[in-house]
Amino acid sequence: MGLLQRINDPADLRALPLADLPKVAEEIRSTIVETIGRNGGHLASGLGVVELTIALHRVYDFLHDRLVFDVSHQCYPHKLLTGRREQFGTIRQRHGLAGYTHPEESPYDLFHFAHAGTALSVVLGMAEGDLAKGGAERHHVAVVGDASIATGVAFEALNHAGVLQRDVLVILNDNEMSISKSVGAFSEYLARMRAGGFYNELKESAHRFIHAIPVVGDRLEKDLAQARDAVLSAIRPGYIFEALGPRYFGPVNGHDIGHLMAILEDLKRQKGFKLLHVITEKGRGHVDAVRDPIKWHGISPKLPPSSPPQREFARQGIRNWSDVFADAAIARAERDPELRVITAAMPDNTAVTRFMKAHPGKAFDVGICEQHAVAFAAGLAKAGLKPVCTIFSTFLQRAFDQVFHEVSLNHIPVVFCIDRAGVVGPDGATHNGSYDIAFMRTFPDIMLMSARDATEFQAMFDLALDSGKAVAIRYPRTAAPDAAQELPIRRELLAGLAEKLRSGGDAAIFALGHLVYPAMEAAELLSAEGIEITVVNARFVRPMDIDMLRDLLARHAQVFTLEEHTLRGGFASAVLEECALHGLDAARIRPIALPDALVPHGSRAELMVELGLDPKGLAGRIRQALQSVAPR
Repeated sequence: MGLLQRINDPADLRALPLADLPKVAEEIRSTIVETIGRNGGHLASGLGVVELTIALHRVYDFLHDRLVFDVSHQCYPHKLLTGRREQFGTIRQRHGLAGYTHPEESPYDLFHFAHAGTALSVVLGMAEGDLAKGGAERHHVAVVGDASIATGVAFEALNHAGVLQRDVLVILNDNEMSISKSVGAFSEYLARMRAGGFYNELKESAHRFIHAIPVVGDRLEKDLAQARDAVLSAIRPGYIFEALGPRYFGPVNGHDIGHLMAILEDLKRQKGFKLLHVITEKGRGHVDAVRDPIKWHGISPKLPPSSPPQREFARQGIRNWSDVFADAAIARAERDPELRVITAAMPDNTAVTRFMKAHPGKAFDVGICEQHAVAFAAGLAKAGLKPVCTIFSTFLQRAFDQVFHEVSLNHIPVVFCIDRAGVVGPDGATHNGSYDIAFMRTFPDIMLMSARDATEFQAMFDLALDSGKAVAIRYPRTAAPDAAQELPIRRELLAGLAEKLRSGGDAAIFALGHLVYPAMEAAELLSAEGIEITVVNARFVRPMDIDMLRDLLARHAQVFTLEEHTLRGGFASAVLEECALHGLDAARIRPIALPDALVPHGSRAELMVELGLDPKGLAGRIRQALQSVAPR
């Protein structure tokens, strides 16, 4: 039996001899590589923090103390050490373990997190709350990555923590990476810090030298304190952090368990706000992941651990929607020198990297800073350029105020290409793009649309850039229809103009975006049963084709709206509002959408079936609705 098999709780880990811990680390890495190679998921991040996670659970008791991983995609070693080893094979699968920390799984998980920059805020809040509730003896630890620490909310928390000075330890996990290469001046500052690790040794040598001076040593150190700090601040690596309040320690090797434990034991005895700078290697123990941590950050399921990861939808002739965006942007930039593309730490996953290679200098990766990305885009537009913000739906939520204040309020023509709109699959509720229609259509004058296929997306992209307005185009994390199988365009793309693709007298489907194709397949299934369905490609949420809506309601007893967005505030809500405003019969509207609940993790295909959004499920829902009102 391996050592890991004997660990069912961190108490078991603490009972092992120190000499056994490197073997435990080796077995954890082996388990992660084998499982994630089969299931897919975040590979490189967890491999980089194995020793750090072991050291934390050896030194602290996190049933009493508090531990929060920022983003928490690096939590796989933590899961293996906290009673979930036997369930680890189910990770990211439907009804299995989540790919992030999740309080419903374990008392060792305090939050269900997957967005960057928030760990320090919640740990500081818990430290303040525990103090108020008489739990001052608890220790509070936040593990934050070098990319996350540069987010605005992390700096806001650092600033506040520096004033409160609660007993909080921030562990800066520095591996020079987020999902893609960390960017920005702060990233460059951390690089200089890695090269300046001699500071702590220098400080200790100076301390010993001054105290060795007979009679005046203590007084001299006190008198020279300000001068010493002024000199050392020019060379010490943690000066920027100490200016915000924490005492800085490091950088230290994040793969030396014994040394980490000794440092953590020492810091555990010290009160106040502290920051430990730990240098780790993303992907450690996996040759390919170390060589290319960007590619191996997250891998697709059922891949041999030693094989290079394959992109989803790699079948010849099939593109994913991110690549559809990249193709449209590259083509537009060939004839439009004013086009600029902005992404927030997701150049690879949004396919912006392809645009960067085709048009160097015309794209910006601003890091995990969605608020800045949107405000920066507004500035570009004000100066006469044509900015396109390409951001995941779930992350664009972080820039809600900038969409209002910098863009909508000021009538600035920024184009938002909203990637991962809808069900994302194994990443689950934290990453589902379920709310973008609701919050984007809140603001006046933002045109909001969704394409049914690549040809229509290209036309929408050009329409957006030529409109002189703020525009949002949403698209999912799935394959776009094969170019050879695309439906012919039945009606010119003009703002607020829908297109009818199929006619039938029994009911109508008013479908948004890529769900047009499942709607057409569902209509064919029903046609084989003698039920004839009209299918309309809505194209626009705003402006909506009111004439088409009026015609559908006049000709059909039931009109089914179809969208991959939460029911509340989405496309169906917009249709019902337009019915109320234009005196149309809203009682005939039958919404089909994501439920008014959090959609869990699992494969996208199985979730779409479970949600009844696949062709067979749609046909069944429509058949049942028609039968429920059929005359007896």
